[in-house]
Amino acid sequence: MDSYAIKYIGLLYLLLAFVSCKKKNENSLPETIKKNFVTINYAKGFSIEKPASGITIIKVYSPWPDADEAFTYALVPKELKTQPQLNEKDFDAIINVPVERIIATSTTHIPALENLGVIDKLIGFPETRYISSEATRKKIDKGKITDLGNNESINTEMVINLNPDLVMGFSINNQNRAYETLQRSNIPIVYNGDWTEETPLGKAEWIKFFAPFFGFEEKAENLFKVTEENYLTAKALAKKATNKPTVLSGALYKDVWYLPGGKSWAASFINDANADYLWSDTNATGSLSLSVESVLAKAVDASFWISPSQFISYNELDKASRHYNRFKAYKEKKIYTFANTKGETGGMLFYELGPARPDLILKDLIYIFHPELLPEHELFFFKPLLQ
Repeated sequence: MDSYAIKYIGLLYLLLAFVSCKKKNENSLPETIKKNFVTINYAKGFSIEKPASGITIIKVYSPWPDADEAFTYALVPKELKTQPQLNEKDFDAIINVPVERIIATSTTHIPALENLGVIDKLIGFPETRYISSEATRKKIDKGKITDLGNNESINTEMVINLNPDLVMGFSINNQNRAYETLQRSNIPIVYNGDWTEETPLGKAEWIKFFAPFFGFEEKAENLFKVTEENYLTAKALAKKATNKPTVLSGALYKDVWYLPGGKSWAASFINDANADYLWSDTNATGSLSLSVESVLAKAVDASFWISPSQFISYNELDKASRHYNRFKAYKEKKIYTFANTKGETGGMLFYELGPARPDLILKDLIYIFHPELLPEHELFFFKPLLQ
């Protein structure tokens, strides 16, 4: 999720942070050991190495925006007859795999666990009410997944009592006392930076990151190939459109209009749907902060308005600002939001499932901008703003 989404829909999984960690020796294995790298085509935030020793080395380069060091994890198969001699100082964690008990901390982790068929391994999650998946909610209702308290300060005592093989961590920076406590209790923390990716397929490719912890690398590869093919097919279809409508996004917050930068995840979808995002020429990968006057000057006649922050109805827009009804997209009722597509307990499905299914997001936008190309498509994430 880019910083625009973090600010304005309340990216609910964005509240954990962790303890700072020293840089690790890049030569943690003998140079004579041959390394094979798993192919990662879109994601920039991690790499996977498969040395001939039988272990797996995962490096995370972007656990949070602007991180200045990588984190390195060694995954050691339990069935190895001869356990490798690894220097613990060279790794942020050494984990025996396959993992049997895992704690996740972001709703974006849920689809990966479900798609790999290992959701039964999930034993704990902070603020489970934000999970929207029906399948996982059933496990929560049956008491199979423990609620670990507030996302800002995960209940370390409960985590320790659950005795997980690892905690799949989520962080916005390098400071978190709770994670430090867990590490001192010999509970491995593995940082997942899927939300920092700037492209739709880059986020989706993080399913390959989860796979080695459970021994399902081939399954993850096949699952991603399907998503990739669906996305690229939809993108190619969008290019057949004969028109290219202009698009506005975002909304005001305390007199500042925040909208996606031209190189952001959100902007990528609009561009790939063959629409003209009016700020696509900017280089920001996060959000832009603009005055309402500048937005009106550029987008008053925009054909569509996508993702108007947290607003779900025209009535809410009317109450929030007198400026909104000046836009053509408002007058012609061409505003679409994902904010009213929620799970049973109020979690936003877009933030949970969207990163794993960029093909569905793209098809929604193609249908909105070019309905003639996908006449039978039913909107999944994006819906018309309520009257």
